[in-house]
Amino acid sequence: MSLLTTARFHTTVAQWRQLPRSTLPEIAFVGRSNAGKSTAINVLCQRRRLAFASNTPGRTQALNYFAVGREEAIDGFLVDMPGYGYAAAPGGVRATWDALAGRYLHERGPLRAAVLMLDIRRRLTERDGALLDWLGAQRPLLVLLTKSDKLGTAEQAAARRAVLTQLAQRRGHARDPVILFSATTRRGVDDARAVIEGWIRDAEKKNPD
Repeated sequence: MSLLTTARFHTTVAQWRQLPRSTLPEIAFVGRSNAGKSTAINVLCQRRRLAFASNTPGRTQALNYFAVGREEAIDGFLVDMPGYGYAAAPGGVRATWDALAGRYLHERGPLRAAVLMLDIRRRLTERDGALLDWLGAQRPLLVLLTKSDKLGTAEQAAARRAVLTQLAQRRGHARDPVILFSATTRRGVDDARAVIEGWIRDAEKKNPD
């Protein structure tokens, strides 16, 4: 059984002081509003409604924690972070996202790695780049180019090459895997699961109970 398919809701965090007091590994799921983040999480975890997409993109500002592992022994958490970059959001709302999500990515000790969802038709934007700056170049990153079924094979390859180049320039290295992903065709699902579950299991080996 895939570790991600054991995912279940754990808690919602709206303020820094509400973060779980735990050293278990956390994997953050981040992406611009409308990048397909909630859909990708649901597909990876084989759950229809685990993560919810708001009717108003960018409306949800909290961090939603999902536990993975056996019911009696949690192995780690998936953290669904607020969408960002929604043009209609008031400046104060955007500042709230930055204060919680940005601080989480920069300071959260148990954060093991991040999964960044990018709409393959949009590539890497400056807002995505700002998020990567919060994350830091040394924190592991997986990029999922969502909605890849919307482009032809040649366009997919060109988009992936472009994102790899952008990432190398922004992060200062070329270690980040970039996977073509489609919730419709299930392309890239198994590869993405393998990377994410590997992060959690590696963390367990380094920090055994």
